[in-house]
Amino acid sequence: MTASSHAAPAAPAGAHARPVRPVLSAGLAFGGDYNPEQWTPDVWREDVRLMQEAGVTIVTVGVFSWGLLEPREGEYDWDWLDEVLGLLHDAGIAVDLATPTAAPPSWLLRRHPELLPVDAHLVPLHPGGRLGWCPSNRVFREYALRMTTALADRYGSHPAVRLWHVSNELGGGNARCWCDVSAAAFRRWLRQRHGSLDALNAAWGTAFWGHRFGDWEEIEPPRGQRDVPNPGLFLDYERFSSDELLDHYRAEAAVLRERSEAPVTTNFMVGVGPHVVDYAAWAREVDVVATDHYTLVADPRRAQDLAFAGDRVRGMSRDRAPWLLMEHSTGAPSWQERNRAKAPGEILRNALAHVARGSDGALFFQWRASTAGTEQFHSAMLPHAGTGTRVWREVVELGQVLRRLAHVAGSPVEPARVALLVDDESGWALQQGLKPHRALRYSREPRLWHGLLWDRQVLVDVLPADAELDGYELVLVPNLFVTDAERAARLERYVADGGTALITYLSGIVDRDSRVIPGGYPGAYRDWLGVWTEEFRPLQRDEVVHLDDGSTVHEWTEDTVLAGAEPVLRYADGDGAGRAAVTRHRHGAGTVWYVGARLGEATAAAVLDQVVAGLDLRPAAEAPPGVEAVRRLTPGGGVLFLLNHTDADAEVVAAGTDLVTGRAVGPVLTLPAGGCAVVDESGAAPHATAGAAADDDTRGAR
Repeated sequence: MTASSHAAPAAPAGAHARPVRPVLSAGLAFGGDYNPEQWTPDVWREDVRLMQEAGVTIVTVGVFSWGLLEPREGEYDWDWLDEVLGLLHDAGIAVDLATPTAAPPSWLLRRHPELLPVDAHLVPLHPGGRLGWCPSNRVFREYALRMTTALADRYGSHPAVRLWHVSNELGGGNARCWCDVSAAAFRRWLRQRHGSLDALNAAWGTAFWGHRFGDWEEIEPPRGQRDVPNPGLFLDYERFSSDELLDHYRAEAAVLRERSEAPVTTNFMVGVGPHVVDYAAWAREVDVVATDHYTLVADPRRAQDLAFAGDRVRGMSRDRAPWLLMEHSTGAPSWQERNRAKAPGEILRNALAHVARGSDGALFFQWRASTAGTEQFHSAMLPHAGTGTRVWREVVELGQVLRRLAHVAGSPVEPARVALLVDDESGWALQQGLKPHRALRYSREPRLWHGLLWDRQVLVDVLPADAELDGYELVLVPNLFVTDAERAARLERYVADGGTALITYLSGIVDRDSRVIPGGYPGAYRDWLGVWTEEFRPLQRDEVVHLDDGSTVHEWTEDTVLAGAEPVLRYADGDGAGRAAVTRHRHGAGTVWYVGARLGEATAAAVLDQVVAGLDLRPAAEAPPGVEAVRRLTPGGGVLFLLNHTDADAEVVAAGTDLVTGRAVGPVLTLPAGGCAVVDESGAAPHATAGAAADDDTRGAR
């Protein structure tokens, strides 16, 4: 690429984000992506009528409309969008108006083919996908801001526009670009980060393999075969790439904020990670954190994955404020090998799971199923088969339930007593390059420990690694591979002041430059952990080691050395026989546990039983595993969400009014297999509606 690029200095974290406020003035948001440009005006009118029937309150408009709004450079066609926004506003439906910069028009890519991202082998991506632009390219930035300015000038004060939506899933197609423009921007970013070449060479340890740099122009992105780049260079390129996309978001958001009072956001794609960008850093820049979430067919615990994602979004929201589910699906997506339709009742259960964990609504991709284009078989609120379908009936039912939950909007989730620390940088670093066990995935340990507490109905705040830890009974630190002195000191103070922490293997191993912290693993914590590791001992593919409780370990063990800690589990055989696999150590007024092996779920559950003994970790409700229980706190009292993800009826201790069915329940309610209840615990039933559910409704509690 030949276009020039200049990376603007990063703004202070959160400097331009507005105070958190509700997306809608009242009630929970309900709707989804609406693409009227795919349809004729007679369909628009039918859409609005059906949206009212379903109870839709907000739709996202314009995500991929740049080529229709500006069919030729400098020539704008607003007529169709004027009419659509007018129809929606007249029907009482709010608009989340997107800047259409996720989809550069064909005329722009033909005129400036250098805008296209380039892969690690320097092959340009072809037009036709999403986000087909290099984040560092200033020519694209100029065109994108021109389009954003025109859009905001026209609709910045439109009464329908209640939210602005910058681009779409930034990084979901252009997370990394290796072109020459990106390389030049990377070198400028490195100057700002490291200050001098001497500092950079020291940070990256370039003396290894003789790769010392004597001039900034000698530094290239980690192109080509990416298995063995310098670890510091690789991690810095991941950070740079996240920062470049964030800089683009900031530029568009600044234009919108100059011309409109509506809040500004963009849709994240939050899961276990590591993510395409560092969402924890991005969260400070949006007015309301919004995310998309889709489960994977191959995941045997899809409901727990959904819960983890919700807890992570809440954990990165300022003051644990409510957030917004911008996209999920009514059924099968289109991008997995075998796209799974949802079971009867699953639409309601999934949507309520997000609302339970802090979302102020449930939006879908998309409103009407497309008949053409790449995602023509993606599910929708209004499916190809129309309104005479189970999906449509369940969508209408969900709209009714969310209306009865209007008073939940803006309310916080009951404070969690457990924190789990996650870090995209750790995931990036751990899964790249030459590591002791290259098949390990970062997501396994965070999901394991979160899932054990999910089974116990104990809420977990999934927090960025730099979060404050005051007020938590327990802090879990799974695979926090990258750390620094400040992070380590914060965790040490938490334990010394009376907290309980559980740290797993491959935590505290390297510093922020991806250099190993020497002195025995985990170097960042060894001085107060009471145990240290002299050598990693990864297990081979079919190798099994037994523990002294009879359980087995696969994949990972360590040669630990006790330094004051008490062994809880030891290896019973193998080369490390007799060494500790799990330890407990008193430090100051608190306790720190170390798990140096990759435990199976049952063994980890038994360890967790010991860890939580004596801690004040009361469940949200007394219920069997597989029943999700989360409480939001309204001014009138608690609202308890109960979701049965099992195939059997379950008894749960709860009393109040079930807002799903409108019935009084308790003191023990029976939750049918796959059923949901949302129990208003205030003692009154102001939100119960006569005839809210038919007598034969099998989805609510009885």
